[in-house]
Amino acid sequence: MTQQVTFWFDVSCPFAWQTSRWMKEVEKVRDIDIDWVPMSLAVLNDGRDIPEDYAAMMEANWGPARVFAKVKEEAPEKVDALYTAMGTIVHAGGEGGKKGYGAYDDVIKRGLEEVDLPEHFAEVANTNDVDDLLRGFHAKAIEAVGDDVGTPVVALNGTAFFGPVITRVPEGEEAGKLFDHAVGLAEFPYFFELKRTRTEMPQVG
Repeated sequence: MTQQVTFWFDVSCPFAWQTSRWMKEVEKVRDIDIDWVPMSLAVLNDGRDIPEDYAAMMEANWGPARVFAKVKEEAPEKVDALYTAMGTIVHAGGEGGKKGYGAYDDVIKRGLEEVDLPEHFAEVANTNDVDDLLRGFHAKAIEAVGDDVGTPVVALNGTAFFGPVITRVPEGEEAGKLFDHAVGLAEFPYFFELKRTRTEMPQVG
C-alpha cells in the first residue's frame, strides 16, 4: 500500500533539508507518495521578539518562501525539483544564513533556471503579492501539528509531527527502516513526542 506523506519545508532550514534528503532516500526503497508544501520560518517568527541578527535572516527568508508558494500554486509538479535545486545551493553550496531582504535573489534565479521554470516566478520574492497564499500553506502545517514547532513538519498517513529531526541522512534500507519506525509511532493517536538534546549539527554532504 502506498504511504502518504506531506512534507512542509522552508528551504533555508538545514534541519528540514536533512529530513527531506532522507525522504528522497526513502522514495527509493518504499512505496510512498510525497506532497511537498512550503511553510515559512519568516511567517512563524513574524511579530515575535527575536534577536536582531536572527530577524535579518528572517527578512532574507521571505524571498524563497514566496517563490515556493507561487510555484506550489501554479506549477506544483516542480516543487520537489526546485527544492532540491535551491536546497543544494543553499546547504551543500554553503549559501545559507543570508541576511536582509533580497539576499537570496541570485539563489532563486539559479534554482529556477536549473528546473526550467520561467523568471516571472522570481518577481514575487520581494513583494507581498503571494503572502496570503504562503500564510495559507503555512497555516495548514500549524493546524496539523500545533504552533510550538519549526521546520520541517511531516505528516505520515495523516498524522503530523515536527520532524523527524536528523543530523545525518541514512541511505538504502536504513532510510526505509527509519521511515517504518516513524510510521509505526504515527499509528498511535496518543503518541506525541520523543526528544533528546541534540549533540551535533546537520552533516550536509
